[in-house]
Amino acid sequence: MKIVIINYGAGNIQSIMFAIERLGFKAVLSNNREEILAADKVIFPGVGEASSAMKKLKESGLDSLVPTLKQPVLGICLGMQLMCNLSEEGNTKGLGIFDVDVIKFTSKVKVPQMGWNQIYDLKSDLFEGISENEFMYLVHSFYAPDCAESIATSNYELEYASALQKNNFYGTQFHPEKSGAIGEKILENFLKLKS
Repeated sequence: MKIVIINYGAGNIQSIMFAIERLGFKAVLSNNREEILAADKVIFPGVGEASSAMKKLKESGLDSLVPTLKQPVLGICLGMQLMCNLSEEGNTKGLGIFDVDVIKFTSKVKVPQMGWNQIYDLKSDLFEGISENEFMYLVHSFYAPDCAESIATSNYELEYASALQKNNFYGTQFHPEKSGAIGEKILENFLKLKS
């Protein structure tokens, strides 16, 4: 199986690579169009600030490639947010894969949300064998509201989408690669998805 992690200079790459290795697979880091198109599975990571990450994505021409991919694609954290229509962070236009806008938590709660939180209302093959209310590791100041494409929900100030899915595109606000055995099981489920 060929697994490509999209390398556009805004990723939490090492921990994802190690998690995939622990599952017995090898991932390739690439920003090469042909290599990404030829992959069986694509992981779209992201850490940092939305507008600068989107700028890097555009500079490498990957902003037009990612929405056209036909194989299973997993966006993680900022990667998931960039797959949405728009982010309030830097008023950034996203890739428009998920039909939802990303907004900021209010000042009523500590921002960023950093640490462990539960996921529930699990609705996808991504969560096969995962129990409701498992804890996942999150670090984020912006969130996607609950919407038609939500496949998992968390609560921090309000209920929001902690995972999204549309066709072959999946996104997790949490970091499966930093969420212990349960997170690795979610990554394993992603790698088992049929193309």
